[in-house]
Amino acid sequence: MAATINEDGLHVQPWFIDSFLILKEDVADAAADGKRVAVIFEQRACPYCKEMHNVNLADPGISEFIKNNFSVIQMNLWGAREVEDLGGKIMEERTLARRWRVNFTPTIVFLPTPEEAAKGEVEVARMPGYFKPFHFLSMFEFVDAGAYVDQNFQRYLQNKFKRWKRRA
Repeated sequence: MAATINEDGLHVQPWFIDSFLILKEDVADAAADGKRVAVIFEQRACPYCKEMHNVNLADPGISEFIKNNFSVIQMNLWGAREVEDLGGKIMEERTLARRWRVNFTPTIVFLPTPEEAAKGEVEVARMPGYFKPFHFLSMFEFVDAGAYVDQNFQRYLQNKFKRWKRRA
């Protein structure tokens, strides 16, 4: 199903979760379903957000992987909805974006598991801006596999390329 545009002017997917924006609860709910939480910050008229929806998320292989492994929460970079962060602080979306140093859109922040959050982790990975489909899916795979624990995303990609080269 194609993305639609909501009242804030953001492209949305029908499978994005409708959250009360209490992030600690969202992380726990996702974990109970065997998933992780990804928070996507977008803004009205963002050409890269539009491309992410019309190219990356329109690819059934990518969208199915994300739907099966992640609960995706969309936030407006300039939004005023009330959000409770993992530490229990309540603020507007735009304040959370500033606090998390989100500078451009789309930015995807991958939240920790409940166990990682209990140790004080706020995020386990970040996709800072638009990634083309291969790298976009690879970032979700990187987080889903927990590969961030012992390597950075660049090393993960290098290892992925090596595995592919051996098969060829």
